[in-house]
Amino acid sequence: MLAIADKVKETSAKAIQSLQQQGIEVYMLTGDNAKTAASVASQVGIQHFEAEVMPGDKADFVKKLQQEGKVVGMVGDGINDSQALAQANVSIAMGKGSDIAIDVAKMTLITSDLQLLPKALKLSRLTVNAIRQNLFWAFIYNLIGIPIAAGVLYPFYGFLLDPMIAGAAMALSSVSVVANSLRLKAKKL
Repeated sequence: MLAIADKVKETSAKAIQSLQQQGIEVYMLTGDNAKTAASVASQVGIQHFEAEVMPGDKADFVKKLQQEGKVVGMVGDGINDSQALAQANVSIAMGKGSDIAIDVAKMTLITSDLQLLPKALKLSRLTVNAIRQNLFWAFIYNLIGIPIAAGVLYPFYGFLLDPMIAGAAMALSSVSVVANSLRLKAKKL
C-alpha cells in the first residue's frame, strides 16, 4: 500500500491554536479519505473533521451550522470550496487558490499562510470596535453641539455659540474620528 499526502505546514497548527484561543470552533471539511483527514486533523489540533466530503456537501454542512445559530467562516482555495464559500457568512480564499474561490470569497489572504487568518480576525474586531467608538463620539458631538449652535441655551443663559467655534468643534469631531481610527495602525497583531 502506498499513501501520499501533502505536508502540513508548521504554521498551520499555530494558526488553528490561535483561532481556538479566540473562542472559534474549527472544523475541517475535506474530500480526502478518513485516514488522511484524521492524521491531518490530529497534527494541527482539530477535533471536528469530516472526510470524503463532496463540494455540495460542504455547502450543506455550512448551512447546517448556520441553522444551529452559528456564524460560519469558511476558508478555501479551490473550485470544490466555492459553493461553501458562497454559503458562509464570512468567506476567505487563499491567495494561491482558484480564481472562482477568490471571486466568491469576501476576503482573500495574499499568501497560503493560515497564520494570517487569526490576525485578520483580530484586525476585523479592532476595526468594528473603532467604528463603534467613532459613531459614539460623533453622536455625542452632534447631540451637544447642534442644540447649542441652534441657540437652545440662549433663553436660559443668554449664551450663543459663535459659528466659528461651532465649525471648529465639527472639525475637531472629524479629527478625533480619524485619530481614533489611526490607532489601529499602531496595534500589534
